[in-house]
Amino acid sequence: MKKIKLLVLCMLVFIMGCGSKKVEEKKLTDVSIVLDWYPNAIHSLFYVAMEKGYFKEEGINLEIKYPANVSDPIALPAAGKADLGLFYPQQMIMAKSQEDIPVISIGALTQGPLNVVVSPKENGITRPRDLEGKTIGYSDGPLTEDMLKTMVAEDGGDISKVKVLDVGFDLLSSMITKRVDATLGCFVNHEVPVMKEKGVDVNYFYPTDFGVPYYNELLIVANSKKVKENKELYLGFLRACEKGFRDVKNNPEEALDILLANQEADQFPLTRGIEKQSLQILLPIMEKEDAPFLDQKEKVWQENIDWLYDKKIINKKMEAKDIFINLYKEM
Repeated sequence: MKKIKLLVLCMLVFIMGCGSKKVEEKKLTDVSIVLDWYPNAIHSLFYVAMEKGYFKEEGINLEIKYPANVSDPIALPAAGKADLGLFYPQQMIMAKSQEDIPVISIGALTQGPLNVVVSPKENGITRPRDLEGKTIGYSDGPLTEDMLKTMVAEDGGDISKVKVLDVGFDLLSSMITKRVDATLGCFVNHEVPVMKEKGVDVNYFYPTDFGVPYYNELLIVANSKKVKENKELYLGFLRACEKGFRDVKNNPEEALDILLANQEADQFPLTRGIEKQSLQILLPIMEKEDAPFLDQKEKVWQENIDWLYDKKIINKKMEAKDIFINLYKEM
């Protein structure tokens, strides 16, 4: 009898123990991404996906890093010191051409360019040929210079009558202080709303409307070897991004709340009004009727490669298929 009681007691203890034991959480894989800059509207989808647990659903613990210099988003994944980065197509082509670094673009955050020529409206600059007799500020060296030459020539202007000034990162302040009449290198989703917020009415136009090849402004790049070895991990990352993007699109106000809660206020403080305008500009560019979110087109890549080669910015041609993969189509 005592043996039976003891057996029953043991069974009760075992059952109670099992009932109180928490279900073990799925082991997460650490994945790091280096942003192109401090958090702002275009990064909302990452923070929304983190907040909603979409990365965890894919077994990912996402770590967001900020770049110490402009090349970090491509250099760190290439060196295996980060899993992903946000980078730009022309600069990626240049890096691949010069050093053949082991990176590949696995998706595009925008289905078009963001880079624009901006000027205070009072300067009367609405197209490239209006830059004759004016001073335009720029950064990013030969690439920007060739964009400018291409635009002015395409619009029937004379580049020799345009004064150029390398202002580095002082694109906004150089216009506000009237050091220059216009700038090339500002983004339509950031500097344009900032200028308007400061009470400066602006004109702007896209280089791609005047001879510069169309392109996807911001890419998700990864180490090509890692993508081959663990494709499912990167597919999971993109699936979470897709869900985050849908939520941003369906509820931008909630997305702004989440973004502002994750801003780097000491380094790059955000203003809700500016980020709201930014999202309104970005959302139609991030997905189009003929270009789904994350999509990349071989023709677009090849046109940019050929243009950079023709301008002698790169010294060897490459095949577009060696630079990108539309991984989202396997999701």
